[in-house]
Amino acid sequence: MTSHPEIVVLCGGLSSEREVSLRSGRAVSSALPGSRLVELDADALPAWLDGAKHVVLPVLHGGWGEDGRAQAEMEAKGIAFAGCSSAANRLCMDKVATKAAMRAAGVPAIPEVAFAGAAKPTAAALVAALGEHIVIKPADQGSSVGLYVLAGEGDVAQALAEIPASGRWMAERRLRGREMSVGLLDGQPMGLVEIVPLAGVYDFKTKYTKGASEYRFPAPVGPELTAAIGAAAARLFAAGGCRDFARADVFLEPDGRFYFLEINTMPGMTETSLMPKSASCVGLDFPALVRRMAAPALARAAQTVRR
Repeated sequence: MTSHPEIVVLCGGLSSEREVSLRSGRAVSSALPGSRLVELDADALPAWLDGAKHVVLPVLHGGWGEDGRAQAEMEAKGIAFAGCSSAANRLCMDKVATKAAMRAAGVPAIPEVAFAGAAKPTAAALVAALGEHIVIKPADQGSSVGLYVLAGEGDVAQALAEIPASGRWMAERRLRGREMSVGLLDGQPMGLVEIVPLAGVYDFKTKYTKGASEYRFPAPVGPELTAAIGAAAARLFAAGGCRDFARADVFLEPDGRFYFLEINTMPGMTETSLMPKSASCVGLDFPALVRRMAAPALARAAQTVRR
């Protein structure tokens, strides 16, 4: 390993979240002077990556870049990288497995009905189990890809008819209240961000359209509840086997109960993203946040040299 390895920012790939990944990667690389931005056109590591010369900061949303496969390849090649290990990425990309880990750690999670696209339940069965107001989404995608927000058995039946006979899916009761998110660095929660989608639903389009949502950060939530949400987010980070950074998404209902939706091991880093907003609540601007995200990988690389 050279004394000052080059930081390689990987983005792009072939997932449905490619464009968001490209935007995140460009922003991250701009905040790291001297880094090398690599926009991947395939789900494959560059052949020239060398664990003796490079440290990777992946900003690869969805698919191969976020389900643990890219990280497993880097681990096999001895390349130090920032963010969660392959095992943690694989677990946290699976919303059903993540919710099992939540419950084991005492983190509030709402009931779900998981099913394969090739073996869909009936609309009547879902309504009986979860009520008439239901959310259906893929069990292993991010950024609200494939999200259905439904009201009534007719809506549910239509959505089930549209869902392809492939992949894994999950239905949940639709939560009512305030949608929030909290970023974590080294397992510690940063600021709580409240998301107020102007169209009423925080879907893929709303999430990545500037001006489509309002954000309140820090969220106007009392200190005791903020601390409780942060503590639960830290337990979820640990339960998922996460390291370095992640972002946890949570819903706060009117009665004060909160439920975590998921933990995102590859949080968005665009101008509308939640992670930088959470960091700003604890005094970290965007360049400082990016440096903190990269630092543990640089430290791991240096430890490799000293062995």
